Amino acid sequence: MATSSTQDEGLARIIPPQVAGVLALIVLLGLVEFAVRADIIPRTVVARPTDAFAGLVTLQNRADLRDGFLITFGMTAVATVLELLVALPFGYFLFRRRDFAQAYSGWLAAFFAAPIFLLYPLFLVIFGRNEMTLIIMGFLPGVIPLIIQVEQGFRGVSQTLVNVGYSVGVTPWQNFWKIMFPAAAPSIFTGLRLALIYTLINIIAVEYLVDIGGLGRIVADRYFRFDIAGTYTAIIAVAAISIVFNWLIGRLERWVRPT
Repeated sequence: MATSSTQDEGLARIIPPQVAGVLALIVLLGLVEFAVRADIIPRTVVARPTDAFAGLVTLQNRADLRDGFLITFGMTAVATVLELLVALPFGYFLFRRRDFAQAYSGWLAAFFAAPIFLLYPLFLVIFGRNEMTLIIMGFLPGVIPLIIQVEQGFRGVSQTLVNVGYSVGVTPWQNFWKIMFPAAAPSIFTGLRLALIYTLINIIAVEYLVDIGGLGRIVADRYFRFDIAGTYTAIIAVAAISIVFNWLIGRLERWVRPT
């Protein structure tokens, strides 16, 4: 076991994990490119990766993709910030009040399992065919796992850490921000990443279905015009939003809980 661990560490020094991931992605894209060019995979189903990536820089797509990217990114950011503003105090409240947690944690789990996305026609009627519907549809499925993870994160904080803080004379506010919040941060940021997944998926899906917003609308437009390469170009832009948000969350986590 020790020899295997040493070999893994040596390999990690030669090829960093990030580089290995990029190389694996390049190899996969190369295999897809070959399969499409050889007609192993029909071109009406999968575009050549070179055509999809080339679409990111063509003059015709550049303006549409930029505007769509900014709209979807903005709606996702607003929904995620609202989730944090609601989930942090509510999750902490459930941690402090165990009676409420025992009464309503099952409700939260049930709502999390429910197909909330199916409520989008209701919000279209209430708010109209606009950005507010996108924000609400992104907020609802994302806030529930975040509340659950916030409550579990604070519940997992060692009481010894809290007692040590009070023994050196910190105030309750300092104890929360300096001790409890950093200790609960791993669970909270896990919830934030889960919230981002559900938020982005639902916003893209509503954009696709009702033809509003950004990248989801572009995916639908390219798909219904049988522009397979353009469809995959828009999907790459969606993946770019996820990468940017995960990078920002990682930076925020390192700031809250430096290693």
